[in-house]
Amino acid sequence: MMFDRVKELSEQRGENLKIVAQKLGFSENAFYKWKTQSPKSETLEKVADYFDVSIDYLLGRTDKKRYYDLTEKDERDVERDLERILNSAESDLGLASFDGRVLDEMDEEDRELYITSLKNALRLHKRLAKKKFTPKKYR
Repeated sequence: MMFDRVKELSEQRGENLKIVAQKLGFSENAFYKWKTQSPKSETLEKVADYFDVSIDYLLGRTDKKRYYDLTEKDERDVERDLERILNSAESDLGLASFDGRVLDEMDEEDRELYITSLKNALRLHKRLAKKKFTPKKYR
């Protein structure tokens, strides 16, 4: 499982396993040994940091690559917050303006751009907050 995950992550970066091993200071065939031997925790941590994934992901304990990736609940929270902002924006015309126009005056394309931008900002904020405030023992 670990070998397959590392191989997949390497391919996503356009690198082969030997190059990744060399970059991390391992022997060229270090990852191939993972097929029969378990790596040390320090080695796993180094690989997880390199690919910006969790150790649990490398071990196959979860399909969630990073502890700060948004969950379904987080996505629902983003949608709820977005709805709250849009409702507030419609009642307070000064809050929602894009290119000098309020939300109600925007054409469909600009309105969609505005909403998508807000949603992306909310998702980014939630991801950064999780990254910053998640205790180390839960990473």
